[in-house]
Amino acid sequence: MSKIYVYGDNVDTDVIIPARYLNDPSEKALASHCMEDIDAAYASTVEPGDIIVGGANFGCGSSREHAPLAIKASGAKCVIAASFARIFYRNAINIGLPIMECPEASANIKAGDQVSVDFATGVITDETTGQQFQAAPFPEFIDRIIQYGGLMESLKARGLAK
Repeated sequence: MSKIYVYGDNVDTDVIIPARYLNDPSEKALASHCMEDIDAAYASTVEPGDIIVGGANFGCGSSREHAPLAIKASGAKCVIAASFARIFYRNAINIGLPIMECPEASANIKAGDQVSVDFATGVITDETTGQQFQAAPFPEFIDRIIQYGGLMESLKARGLAK
């Protein structure tokens, strides 16, 4: 089970990783400033396997991959949101960060709840309340990308890239 961080609608990429920290694009540096402008405690309290829950249009803003990379590097297991900005969605898949669109889960999961996620079925369970929510499971090709840790790694594993 995972600790939950809940944020609202329209969390943009500049809030996820402020542009002032992009001079050092190492994963560790990005993770240390992840969510800093919306939640100063996030980077120092997030643990591997924790989950971010956002509202509508999560990841809006710039098209750089630094935002989902910062989240992944911080240790977050996945992001659940009502909806995602399309470029953030694609960038998250490209770097191997699981994201799940589920408006019902987004509206009902609260900070402090214990949540489990079954990526194979798309079932999100709020263990605190007993509620279950159904997100669409990833199609096989997206699941493969995530399982390999990102697009380039999945291509390398298939012999399609070096």
